Amino acid sequence: MSVAKPRRMSRQARRDDLIAAALELFSTRAPEDVGIDDVTGRAGVSRPLFYRYFSGLGELRVAALRTVVDDLLDRLRRRASGTREQRLRAAVRALVDVAAEHRCGYLALLRSGSVVETSETNAIVDEVRARAVEVVLAECEIAEPSPILLATLRCWTAVVEGTVLTWLQEGDLRREQLDGWLVDQLMAMLEVTARHDDDRGRRGGPSAGQETFTTPSQPSTCSGPRGPGPT
Repeated sequence: MSVAKPRRMSRQARRDDLIAAALELFSTRAPEDVGIDDVTGRAGVSRPLFYRYFSGLGELRVAALRTVVDDLLDRLRRRASGTREQRLRAAVRALVDVAAEHRCGYLALLRSGSVVETSETNAIVDEVRARAVEVVLAECEIAEPSPILLATLRCWTAVVEGTVLTWLQEGDLRREQLDGWLVDQLMAMLEVTARHDDDRGRRGGPSAGQETFTTPSQPSTCSGPRGPGPT
């Protein structure tokens, strides 16, 4: 049963309603397959009214995808309870949840050569990647990451993106195992990086960022550039 919308809305409410209509369509259809008439039909407004709020589909797509990313960033800001590993797994689950809720929009946002790919959408994607790195550094209590550690975390975000895209497109991976598998990969990458990080021994202060994580497969250590390597 559909809920009747008020005939008069504030400018922001009407704009948000159009974005919500686009996101509903993006959940099942690629953005390039959604036209203005589709959006106005879903929102129950006329084309002239649409153009009062957006210059065209391009602006609407960016606004809609910005909403998806804002939702993701908001979820990443919420710190779950439990061990560091559990909190990191919760962060990965948040990303997977948002990707699933906005499947086609998420695919379009990350797919190279997509119709929505612009300098603005690329900046939106970079913002998510940067936030993912910040989350790991915060959980490991690392204030001054070395270059090799930053490179490791950026590589891991690429692994996460590729895994989620594969899961969305092919469906061969089981959703319930994604967060544990990806966090276990992060722990393994951090162990290797700690052994090769020349900056670790040159930084003063306590061994910030070191904690043992117990995973179903093996124990692993989250070591920052100032802490000792795995033992």
